[in-house]
Amino acid sequence: MKLLYARLLPRIIIGIYLSKALPMLRAPFAALLLAGVATPVLAENSRPQPIPFVNRIPEPRDVPYPGTIRLEVDATDLAHRIFNVRETLPVAKTGHMVLLFPQWLPGTHSPRGQLDKLAGLHIVANGKELPWTRDDVEVFAFHIEVPRGVKQLDIRLQFLSATVSDQGAIVMSPTLMRVQFNSMSLYPAGYFARRIPIAATVKYPEGWTAYSGLPAKAEGTTYSYETIDYENLVDSPTLAGKYCKSWPLSTRVFLDTCADDPKELAAKPEQIDAHKQLVEQAVRTFGSQHYDNYHLLFGLGDSIGGIGLEHHRSSENGRAKGYFTDWDNTVGDRNLLPHEYSHSWIGKYRRGEGNWTPNFNVPMRNELLWAYEGLDQFWGYVLQARSGLVSKQDTLDQYANIMATLDTRVARQWRDLVDTTNDPQISQRRPKGWLSWQRSEDYYNEGLLDWMEVDSILRRESRGTKSIDDFIRAFVGMNDGDWGTLTYSFDDIVRTLNGVQRYDWAAFWTRRLTETGAPAPLQGFIDNGYRLTYSDTPSATFKASEKTGTTNLGFSLGLVINKDAGITSVVWDSPAFKAGLTLGQTIVGVGGQVYSPEKLKEAITAAKSGNAPIKLMIKAGTELREVSIDYKDGLRYPHLEKIGKGESGLDLLLAPR
Repeated sequence: MKLLYARLLPRIIIGIYLSKALPMLRAPFAALLLAGVATPVLAENSRPQPIPFVNRIPEPRDVPYPGTIRLEVDATDLAHRIFNVRETLPVAKTGHMVLLFPQWLPGTHSPRGQLDKLAGLHIVANGKELPWTRDDVEVFAFHIEVPRGVKQLDIRLQFLSATVSDQGAIVMSPTLMRVQFNSMSLYPAGYFARRIPIAATVKYPEGWTAYSGLPAKAEGTTYSYETIDYENLVDSPTLAGKYCKSWPLSTRVFLDTCADDPKELAAKPEQIDAHKQLVEQAVRTFGSQHYDNYHLLFGLGDSIGGIGLEHHRSSENGRAKGYFTDWDNTVGDRNLLPHEYSHSWIGKYRRGEGNWTPNFNVPMRNELLWAYEGLDQFWGYVLQARSGLVSKQDTLDQYANIMATLDTRVARQWRDLVDTTNDPQISQRRPKGWLSWQRSEDYYNEGLLDWMEVDSILRRESRGTKSIDDFIRAFVGMNDGDWGTLTYSFDDIVRTLNGVQRYDWAAFWTRRLTETGAPAPLQGFIDNGYRLTYSDTPSATFKASEKTGTTNLGFSLGLVINKDAGITSVVWDSPAFKAGLTLGQTIVGVGGQVYSPEKLKEAITAAKSGNAPIKLMIKAGTELREVSIDYKDGLRYPHLEKIGKGESGLDLLLAPR
């Protein structure tokens, strides 16, 4: 109280003085006084409370939807690259209803539905427009009120394909297109997707041909697809084009190819035979076929975006020109089809329990992607070699590149493998600045290394009587013709492995999935008879990978340079990193001369036997600066070197069945 009185006394005295002062001074001084007195001694900030969240989206139930949806897609607007859609959706009751646009897409392992390209949405009932409201939390959901007496909704919408690559994947061009039904439809909330019947038709441009794993009848260029459930419609995209050709690879499997240029369809008989062997080797290896028919949908050209996406009875595959016509220089492109085809068994039929969801708006859980993608990556490389689609030597060279890349991925010091299964949601394949220190979707290739170690352990513990072939047949080889989904857990994997050969598989996988600070898991290759080495001469596979203009010095200086001399990758803690190089910089000079890849490689070689550092002139924005890199180990390119004599485990693994 005394403290408060001491603070107020001077103001009281001033107030008495002002009462006798000139009127013209009284008002301003009084305002100052009152402002001072009104200010609280201790002020509190405003503290709001959250508004309650009410989920108005019905949970999916495993009950049949009453009626069949009709979906009509007009894919003829090539000039604007717009898909125009009419959807007729039967309704059984009035009142509140929620329509969903697919968000979580199988194969992408993330919420990558292209909602931003949905446009022109109108919902009509009995000739009257119904207002819709987007959910204020789940923006992929649309709320409507169905009036009394309404039996169906007439929906109009458009899907606006990207027209340039910075808008996303281009899916329509004057010569090629992909129709992905998840981008061109809404579906009712409250039901498992497999319980919603739907019949789709697509009108293609005149003269075009279309392919899909979903059977269809064609009348002119309008294809009427077999009525199926919504889950499988989304899993049955189409590939269509102006110039197309289909090759039967077996009685059930087809290579359906459309190209920007008809010359790209000039496949030689021996090339098609290699693809036939891919199918034969896969069926022999897996011991079943989980489809009634299967279509490798293969787009060749640059007019639409490249893709590799698995489906149960098909896969979407896209590569640039030259796959058939420049065969010797497209070795690196030939792993795509074995990888995506293997997914029919691994990922589509046998699927991690968190990756199966009742509809496309329930979030996925990806902790088993080291089996979904890692095991599939493993078999993709094995089958390319077994079929002869890629030679054994080229496959060994590709293994060496994978092993060397992971051997320099120092992010293993702080981030374990299982955490990388979150990357589809964290980064959604956006470029990373420091990949070697951040990791990416390493469950693919590090998963491959781990499964190679599984093979080596099975061979060792069984004294050569068992291998990963026995595991995969036990894991996927049941129920021939079943193209449903059979989920699995971590314990299911361990149980199946123990059924092949007793071992502490739970401890093995726990260690490999959660360890940090350990080197890349190369032991499986070593135990199977091959070790990673380096030389100053690149393999043929490595040379082919640089024909696009890339200069890969990731295993020496620790940087990768594009055809325009721009730095696109710097390995963390490498000589280039320590010299201050980073992405976005351009190399303009080497040792006082204008930069070229050859000059830089010559400088690296010269530094090996000399005392001077490697000097680079770097352009960063408008700044030029000289950088010295103290590096003496010369050019380093990865190779696999055989250990010992005779057939090793890896030799046996890659041999045809």
